Amino acid sequence: MANKFKAVLFDLGGTLVHFDGAWHEVMHAATVQLLEHLQELGFKLDGESFLNEFQQRLEEYYVQREAEFIEYTTARILRDMLFNLGHKEVTIEMLAPALERLYAVSQAHWKPEPDAEKTLKTLKQAGLQLAVISNAGDDADVQTLVNNSGLRPYLDFALSSAACGIRKPNPRIFEIALEHWGLQRDDVIMVGDTLGADILGARNAGIASAWLTRRADTPANSDHLDTIKPDFTIATLTELLALLNIGEFSNVKS
Repeated sequence: MANKFKAVLFDLGGTLVHFDGAWHEVMHAATVQLLEHLQELGFKLDGESFLNEFQQRLEEYYVQREAEFIEYTTARILRDMLFNLGHKEVTIEMLAPALERLYAVSQAHWKPEPDAEKTLKTLKQAGLQLAVISNAGDDADVQTLVNNSGLRPYLDFALSSAACGIRKPNPRIFEIALEHWGLQRDDVIMVGDTLGADILGARNAGIASAWLTRRADTPANSDHLDTIKPDFTIATLTELLALLNIGEFSNVKS
């Protein structure tokens, strides 16, 4: 196909970067770091009770955000929890260093996909505008992951649900990206690994979608295989270049 697109939106986790650890073990270690930091700051917290309640609140939040497509940030969850424990002077801004320590643990396990930089570099050289839209509970975490991946030079911006309060597949988060560029729906294609967020969100926003299947073998995707259909399916990011008729892949038929 001849490339008709002017811009590409990418999901982040599972698309441009992947997680190489055991998620529950890493997150437990991260929350321990959070607890230790809060205790160092003088918060009187029972360690086991705090860890259990924080994990429970996160799990409840994960369910709620998938139902409402509204982002309740990790900072807000932590602040509300501390408030209920009697620490009523805490502000979201005060918690930034604690959350930085929390996310530093998981950030060490996020690695760029081997073909991510080459793909983005080739797309950028071809004149396309590129950006990230990520569902995440902490904007600083998303920005750090983008920086750590080495992909920042190729991106116009990285938009997180934590920053704008809206999660994919709500079409508004896609519209914010289009408005930033001043582009029309037909000018943009969304690339992501999650049918219920990336692909459905693109469809809701009236833009094209490419489902990246490399890391898409998940229960959530299995639930949507018969109901959410992407415009295109690719197994790797490199295949996106052929799909868009870019560079050395311009003669590849798709």
